[in-house]
Amino acid sequence: MSVVELRQVVKRFGAVTAVAGLSFEVAEKQCVSLLGPSGCGKTTTLRMIAGFEAPSEGDILIGGKSMAGKRPYERNIGLVFQDYALFPHMTVEQNIAYGMRHRGVARTAIPGRTREALARVKLSGYEKRAPSQLSGGEQQRVALARALVTEPAVMLLDEPLSNLDAKLRQELRVELKEILTAAGTTTIIVTHDQEEAMSLAEHIILMNRGRVAQQGPPVELYAKPRSKFVAEFIGRSNWFEGRLSREASPGVWEYETTEGLRLLVPPPAGPVSGRYEVGVRPERIAVDRGAAPADASLSSRPNAVTGTVDYVENLGSDVHIWIHLTSGRRIRVVEKNVDQRLERAGAPIVARFAVSDCIVVAPEDESK
Repeated sequence: MSVVELRQVVKRFGAVTAVAGLSFEVAEKQCVSLLGPSGCGKTTTLRMIAGFEAPSEGDILIGGKSMAGKRPYERNIGLVFQDYALFPHMTVEQNIAYGMRHRGVARTAIPGRTREALARVKLSGYEKRAPSQLSGGEQQRVALARALVTEPAVMLLDEPLSNLDAKLRQELRVELKEILTAAGTTTIIVTHDQEEAMSLAEHIILMNRGRVAQQGPPVELYAKPRSKFVAEFIGRSNWFEGRLSREASPGVWEYETTEGLRLLVPPPAGPVSGRYEVGVRPERIAVDRGAAPADASLSSRPNAVTGTVDYVENLGSDVHIWIHLTSGRRIRVVEKNVDQRLERAGAPIVARFAVSDCIVVAPEDESK
């Protein structure tokens, strides 16, 4: 049985529809991320699950029971706010004990559970410190301990790492994953950071304009995006515009771009008709330096395109190569930095990619 279920949930603020018919389920002990750009409705959805906002339509169930009319403290949830919301006049142990005292935990059990919670988040010995004496990462872990110690049915985390600098955010991402896995609590994390979602969650619900754009395991959204929006939000891609001209072989179609390139691509989902966009992720493209492709047919050397190097970005662990194709389009290639020779601007280069690396989607209607 699902622990959290949303059934056609709608939320309106006056004439603005923030959430439009949202439905999904979260299984027991599952970690799910609500991912999407600002204004997509993800935080509003979390606030409705928590009980801070009421749905305009639809129903939210926790543990199989409707939450209609239930206040936040009646929902058995743990909530970690974006700014952690620690009480500045309380010590670390008093912050953690606060929720237990208000949920009827026996007074004699509180000190032991507080120590266990601090040990779980690797902050043993910090009991007497004030929040002002803690780093941002330590405050985040205290807030997490305060939520977990009440043993909630569902943990809700609202942008839990957004207030930290990039390096610390990456380090704490691993710690947060370990803590949540060890706790075994059903968890919903709201974030706009696709790397954070892919690292922490086993299931991503990607939202756009108040609706689910696509949901599934992180690897599925990355490898098999159903739209250009999903492909762009989960990773990055080089895009070509054009039309599928014919089936070149079983499961492979010939694609003609508007600049005159001919590529081989997999078939799109559903019947083939109209124009399509084809995306290729920069990290899936290989390059042949200082060479031009042999004059050969598509069948013998598919998806090899010629060009010249515009410029190269050495970003430490990665090298980004911007290539101006002879067709006129510019693409980006991302390689791991392994001391390879880096071409100068203007050098000839060949970029190539497999048929299976092509993402084929229908153009999106921006008016919707």
